[in-house]
Amino acid sequence: MSSHAVSVVKKGVNIELVSVLWMVIEAAVAIGSGIIAHSLALVAFGADSIIELIAGAVLLWRLTIEARGASLARVNLAEKISSWVVGIALLLLAVYIVVASIDKLWTHQGAESTYVGIGLAIASGIIMPILSRLKKKIGVEIGSKALRADGACSIVCAYMAWTVLAGVVLTALFGWWWVDSIAALALVYFVVKEGWEAVQEARGKEGACGCCHDDCC
Repeated sequence: MSSHAVSVVKKGVNIELVSVLWMVIEAAVAIGSGIIAHSLALVAFGADSIIELIAGAVLLWRLTIEARGASLARVNLAEKISSWVVGIALLLLAVYIVVASIDKLWTHQGAESTYVGIGLAIASGIIMPILSRLKKKIGVEIGSKALRADGACSIVCAYMAWTVLAGVVLTALFGWWWVDSIAALALVYFVVKEGWEAVQEARGKEGACGCCHDDCC
């Protein structure tokens, strides 16, 4: 591996470390605030953070292996495992969002606004797109579809942050109890899309992830 390649991989390791640390904070704050405020979107946001934490930890393992000069076969195996983890985790999140949203709509449970939840959504809405772009850029440089998929996972997290923010604000301003669940359901398309693409990549399907081409990464 060239010195430039080693430098890029190490940069990826550092980005994943930052991502994992932020996911720990985000998950704890989102789930705690969501339970207190009875907010499905915040709890789902926290669940997504846990899923991304798991995916980030696996990607960190994969990048560390490459940074330490492991064989190509071992790096490829770690890459495949990482893609499976990211894909399956996202699809499971989609199932959770659908089930929880239907339950909330059926029982007429809405969200209450919290300053902590709003602050977290704003911070994540700013931080996650930056991390996503860096992950995708490095993923392209080192040829890692798994890292690019993890970048897509980060963008899903950003979508969730923006949706949570919109849902909480609209509930506070207009008393629209249903907007929390509808906002969460609006995320399902993005979650399923990114999850399915990651699974297809893990299965070795060429061209599975159209969003990871150079023109949109």
